[in-house]
Parts: sequence; C-alpha cells; structure tokens
Amino acid sequence: MRIAKNKTKLIFAMAAAFCAVGNVAAQDDPKDIFNPVSHGVTSLAIAPDSRGGGMGDIGVATDPDVNSQFWNPAKYPFTISRAGIAMSYTPWLRKLVNDIDLAYLAGYYRIGDYQAISGSLRYFSLGEVPITGGQGESLGSISPYEMAVDVAYSRMLSQRFSAAVAMRFIYSDLAYNKDQGMKPGAAFGADIALFYSDYIMLGQRECMFNWGLNLSNIGSKISYDGGGKSEFLPTNFGTGISLMVPIDNYNIISFHGDINKLMVPTRPMQKEGESAVEYQDRLDEEYRDLSPIKGIFTSWSDAPGGFKEELREFKWALGAEYCYNNQFTVRGGYHWEHETKGNRKYFAFGAGFRMSVFSLDAAYLVSTAQSNPLDQTLRFTLAFDMDGIKDLIGRRR
Repeated sequence: MRIAKNKTKLIFAMAAAFCAVGNVAAQDDPKDIFNPVSHGVTSLAIAPDSRGGGMGDIGVATDPDVNSQFWNPAKYPFTISRAGIAMSYTPWLRKLVNDIDLAYLAGYYRIGDYQAISGSLRYFSLGEVPITGGQGESLGSISPYEMAVDVAYSRMLSQRFSAAVAMRFIYSDLAYNKDQGMKPGAAFGADIALFYSDYIMLGQRECMFNWGLNLSNIGSKISYDGGGKSEFLPTNFGTGISLMVPIDNYNIISFHGDINKLMVPTRPMQKEGESAVEYQDRLDEEYRDLSPIKGIFTSWSDAPGGFKEELREFKWALGAEYCYNNQFTVRGGYHWEHETKGNRKYFAFGAGFRMSVFSLDAAYLVSTAQSNPLDQTLRFTLAFDMDGIKDLIGRRR
C-alpha cells in the first residue's frame, strides 16, 4: 500500500503536521544547526481563534473571552457574560491544498460569581488522500485527522486571582500505512492555569493590568505503533502580561505580550565520530525512554548547544488592540521564533465586530520567513453571548 504518486498532498500535510517549521541551512557551529523541538500531535499547538491569531498568537493574559479555553481557562471567572460559545475555522497550507483545516468549538458557563466550567473540541483534518497498491492500482482513499476534547474547571481564589485545571483526551489517526504496523494513537493531557487581574493608575487613567500562566498538555506520550516508539505531547509553558488603557468613554487601547517555551526534551544530535548504532542507543537512553514528567524538567537544560541554545527555545509575541465603543476592534502583532528552532516569524492583523448577541472576528497572517503553513491565510471566529441571546428573547416576549 502506498500513496498515489501523482498526489503530493500527504507529503506536505505530514510535514506541516509534525514539523510546522521553516527550513534553515545548517551552519558549521553546532549551536547554529537547525534543531527544533520535536513532538507529536502538532495540531494541538495551532492557535484556533481569530482574536489571538490577529495579534501574533497571543492570549495568555488578554481580557477574558469565550476562547480562553485554549489560552488560559483560569480567565473564565472574570468574564462579564454568564455563558458563551464560539466556533473558529482555520485553513492550513492553503497555498498548496484546499482541504486541510482546523475546526474549533469552545464554550463556558459561569457558576455563580466565582467559578466556571468550560470545554472545547478541536478537529484537524488532513483531507482526503488517495492510496495505491504495489502495481499502481487504486485502493481507495484515507482521511487522516487529529482531534482533542477537553473540559476545565476554574475558580476565583480572591477578587483578583483565579486558577483552573483542564483535562484533555487526544486522538490522532495518521495511520496511512497500516501494513507497516501504524495505527491511531491516543493520549491524555492536562492544563494548569493561573490568572491575575487588577486596576492600576497610570497618571489620571485607571488601567487594567493582567498576568497569566498556562502549563498546557501535561500528560502521556502518544504512539502510532502500539507503544514501540512514542512521541511527547506539545507540553507548553506560556506566560503573558496585558495592559488595557482607556482613552475616553468610547476608545480603549490594549497592549499584550506572551512568552512560550515547549517543555519537551530536545532531541540529542549525533556526535562527531559516533556510529549510528551508538547514537541510537544514546537516543533511547537520553530521549525516547524519558517519562513525560521527567521530560518536562529535563527540557530546561538539555539543549545540545548549552545555555545559549536553551534560550533560543523561547518564542515571544507582542500585540495591540484598539476598540471603539466596545463594538469595533482592530488589532495587530508580531510573532518571533529563532531560526534554529522553527523560524516562524510573522506579522498578524485582525479586526472584529461585536453586538449584544454575537461577535465576528477575522485574522490574517503575513510571514517574514519561509514555509509558514498559515502564510497569507484568512481565518474566522464566530461567537455568541448567551446573556445577549437571553435578553433578546426576553424583549420579544
């Protein structure tokens, strides 16, 4: 069984799903060799909503909204509305194919004034891929996909501080060649999140300052061969700050910044003079045999290039929003990742329109480095405010 030769779609899809990184030429200095942190289920790391995407993938500390489940579920107790639901659509590799995309559904419900429950469902489809036999005969087609469903509980611990825990089930069916023992993989993950929000005075203006922390996808490994070889989940350390500055009664401008680092061990590189067998033995001992929890702690000090390379594994994003009358919003941002760790550098732009019942946001990405799967891609999010819908129904009655 093999993929049809006249179809290169799966090659691009797999490259994007497992790597999602740009290409950088290797340098003579080992510290400058292209060595991104690798992991499974890369679709879990794709920012699903257009608000965060419109600022360069920012959201750990932005003011709470319905899509906080991905960025920081601890924000939900601070939401103004009692409940909400949102749907997002993100095309993937749109320049190459037209049927790879990410669909995302999120929602929450506040229980009283101090706690909330929330959940989300994401579905990453790699489209339909034809396959052929050894003689070139058609054997039908397959539809690889990845999905994840999660639920979270969040609670205010004080008037300014909240915490949340999320549980996630992950399923990845990329088994395009079952004759070689490939099968769908499943895993479980968890998020631990914190959020702090308070008002501070800047001159004569009362501004809102937010801080957030989200440790996401802490869980088991995932395997596609029955446990023979397994991959780490994209366990991530994310923290950010946000400052909302009111200009007058109708105009608000906000500034946001996020820093992220994958808490996944860096794959060891083959040393000069080391045989392939010796390298594989060392790879098993130093990388493949690590437990997920040990891998989290190891990830902070295991880069082959030492401390300098470890610092390169941090990526950051800066963004800003301008909102008029709590209805019209424009936003923009910049995302940076080191050349040897993925090389994803891009500007993002977005806009939003909000009514009492629903809101619609759009985002557009312009890459400044090669091979970004979302380059020049337009994505959308449609959200509904349950309080607004309830009020609308009540007025009609």
